[in-house]
Amino acid sequence: MRARLGILLSHCSVSLREIILKNKPGSMLKASPKGTVPVLILPNNQVIDESLDIMRWALEQGDPYKVLPTNQRQEQLTFALIEQNDTTFKSWLDKYKYADRYPDYSATYYREQAETFISTLEEKLTNNKQLLGDSASLADYAIFPFVRQFAHVDIDWFNQAPYPNTRQWLTHHKESPLFFNIMKKYPLWLESQKMFTLESTK
Repeated sequence: MRARLGILLSHCSVSLREIILKNKPGSMLKASPKGTVPVLILPNNQVIDESLDIMRWALEQGDPYKVLPTNQRQEQLTFALIEQNDTTFKSWLDKYKYADRYPDYSATYYREQAETFISTLEEKLTNNKQLLGDSASLADYAIFPFVRQFAHVDIDWFNQAPYPNTRQWLTHHKESPLFFNIMKKYPLWLESQKMFTLESTK
């Protein structure tokens, strides 16, 4: 989801292969033996297989919406928040989503640990429409897909939880044309088939 967001925001286009991870194509494993998605293969055969790295690569090719940080202070704030999301929050989120795999504690306990980060976002959104200001930045696009996952573990709870600003922010991104574009379903790709194209609508 993050990789597709970066590509669409940058107005780059890529040939897209939609796969099922339970049946990973040999070409994917050859390019990235770790066997996770996304995997981006550049024209020079360089492989980028981390979603945030793909976002940064794409936006360095073109950043028409000005989502990349423009100074050192913005860069520090952006990547500190993303790192908190990608490490501490995501760890608790995974346990909350799959609490049956982590029986040491309850789903409620894991949710409460993840709420520390949600509270951080709520505070940031008190005076701003987006996480670092009134315009969406890399931080917003890199983080909201994970907050969406958190919300949908128990959407009834989330809809009444004490995070109105975060709900409004998440709804804004979920209802955007960009989000609808990345959520488009593509037919399953097989080794013998051509690829589909994922590109921005300018």
